[in-house]
Amino acid sequence: MKRLGRNTIERLARMGFGARGIVYCIVGGLALLAALGRGGSTGDSESAIRWVFLGPFGAILVGLIALGLFGFATWRLVESITDADRNGTSAKGLVIRAASFGSGIVAAGLGITAASLALGLGRRASGGDGGLQDWTAWLLDKPFGPWLVGLVGLGIVGGGIAFLVKAAKGKVTERLSLDEAHCRWVKPLGQFGYAARGIAFLIIGGFVVVAAWYQASSEVKGLAGAFSALRAQPYGSLLLGIVAAGHLAFGVFGLIQARYRRIDAPDLDETDDAVMRAVRSLN
Repeated sequence: MKRLGRNTIERLARMGFGARGIVYCIVGGLALLAALGRGGSTGDSESAIRWVFLGPFGAILVGLIALGLFGFATWRLVESITDADRNGTSAKGLVIRAASFGSGIVAAGLGITAASLALGLGRRASGGDGGLQDWTAWLLDKPFGPWLVGLVGLGIVGGGIAFLVKAAKGKVTERLSLDEAHCRWVKPLGQFGYAARGIAFLIIGGFVVVAAWYQASSEVKGLAGAFSALRAQPYGSLLLGIVAAGHLAFGVFGLIQARYRRIDAPDLDETDDAVMRAVRSLN
């Protein structure tokens, strides 16, 4: 059976960045319309996919999104395991690779949801944050469950801080094959997008920490809950509008990544052969 080569992985990665970009464009666009009082909705990625599904050619489009998300998951898993982005084995590098691995798992889960919809297996209305709350309840019931949930929440908060630091330092175009003229407008777009994702992560992580403190899975909320929390604040429509526009910017930035990101994909055929030679040399 033919294994994944370098070009195949690169294509999967570009499809993945494109699919993720489209999903966040929809998430941000719908939330921005809601903030402006023009309809829309404050939903999450799954809600965005269901919105596409209900439109013209919905099953076909959602099926394509599912393929892209599976491609993104493949790239993130390969990237984290083989260190394709050369983050190294320092503490910082290992954290980044672990985050990439987690991102791949999340993308795979969203891809399964999209594929189920496209195949007619998941037409029932989404339960909102029910899935997150179910997983939290399961983990809370385990030994040291509240501590584990608290650590997860702190990890999400840490991810939010990392996004905000990345946005503040402007390190968003380092892996893009763009000249300086194009980077002048792509860079602030990416900074805005990463900052918005950072704010969302801080809020979501806060929900998880509160759930751990009170040992109540009902406190856990995802992106839709983060949007709702922003809207409930003073000047909530303005705050929601800014963060929603940032998610739209993050989606557009993802589409740019799909075309211009440098993908240093490993050749898994060569990697497998090297591993086999190493194993044979030990025998």
